[in-house]
Amino acid sequence: MHFSDHIKWNNDGLVPVITQEFNTKQVLTLAWMNKEALQLTMETGHAVYWSRSRQKIWHKGEQSGNQQQIKSIRSDCDNDAILIEVIQKGGIACHTGRHHCFYQQLIDGQWQTTEPVLKDPKEIYK
Repeated sequence: MHFSDHIKWNNDGLVPVITQEFNTKQVLTLAWMNKEALQLTMETGHAVYWSRSRQKIWHKGEQSGNQQQIKSIRSDCDNDAILIEVIQKGGIACHTGRHHCFYQQLIDGQWQTTEPVLKDPKEIYK
């Protein structure tokens, strides 16, 4: 049995992937993988996702240089979600120029930005 057969792929052939920083355990993002992305992630040692908006394979950091080096790949108890632990190159995981994607916090019924922009996205994606 191929390792990807272990995963319960959704109807679109995708599985959600939680990306966590290896050293700090900070959750950086939630993304998606298809079988090809999972295979490439394992082979290259860098996070490769499926971009639902662009409908194509997305090598994290291909434009920004902020790659995610894989430390571990795990599946959950139901085999319908993946957790990857990574070393985040460049310290920026979010396309908004922030360290992680969960920078909005619900406080007193209002969404508030709680994390600073570390680098202007216009500089990252020239």
